[in-house]
Parts: sequence; C-alpha cells; structure tokens
Amino acid sequence: MTTQGMLVELLDLERIEVDIFRGRSPDENLQRVFGGQVAGQALVAAGRTVPPDRPVHSLHAYFIRPGDPDVPIVYTVDRIRDGRSFTTRRVVAVQHGRAIFALSASFQVAETGPEYQSPMPESAVMAPGDDEGHRGLGGQARWRPRAWTGRA
Repeated sequence: MTTQGMLVELLDLERIEVDIFRGRSPDENLQRVFGGQVAGQALVAAGRTVPPDRPVHSLHAYFIRPGDPDVPIVYTVDRIRDGRSFTTRRVVAVQHGRAIFALSASFQVAETGPEYQSPMPESAVMAPGDDEGHRGLGGQARWRPRAWTGRA
C-alpha cells in the first residue's frame, strides 16, 4: 500500500454513534501517538458532522496529554453552532477515560466579497536570470525593485 493510501486509511474513522468516532494508530512501535495524526483525525470527525459545502475556515488545537498508540482514540463532537454562513464544532479526543486533545473548528460557506489587494504587476520584479549587470561586490546581486504605483 502507498503512503498516501495508508494516510487515507488512517483518517477514515469508524462511526460509533451520532457524533462519536473511533480512530486507530498505525501498527508501529511508537512511544506515543503522533500529534498530527490526532489533529487530523479530530478534524475529520468534525468535518463529518458538517455539510459538504462548508470547508474548514479556522481551527484551534490543544494537546493535553500524550496519546497511547496501543489504544483506539475516541472522538466526541459537540455541535456548537449551525448558522447560515458558519458552523462551529468542538472535538475532544479521549483515551483511558481522559481527554488527550481538544479542537475547536469553524467551517464556512464559500462567499464572494470585495477584493482589496491589487495584483502585483509583472514588471515589478526581475525575471530569473535577468540580473546580468546587476552584480555588486563578491558577485552578489544588487537587486532594486522597479517603481510600483500600486496600479496594474
């Protein structure tokens, strides 16, 4: 199996009950569970309780205790808010009856809005290899940005 396939399998959580999921750790001799695994599985658990048109907008994660790689991790999802534009979830990862990890995640419907940043014009930066004749002492490039008015 490929590395990508193993990752997808690791993130495919078992649904135990509504808003309760179980994750496992890879069969490797590790001292503790890799934190990125717990964070990824918690985000998958939260995402499975949210409509598919709402990608994750932001998240905050707290590593509370080291995880035991020999014991499955149970993820409980609290549905904090289901709004018109935003959905909020809180996930707690539990082993041996104690929280090892907590995640708060916000999901948002894709919305259009005003764009405030002007695109950088192509003439503002030299192309690679365009530094001929712009070398200073020691052969270092003496780069000077061209004037930019902020307009494209």
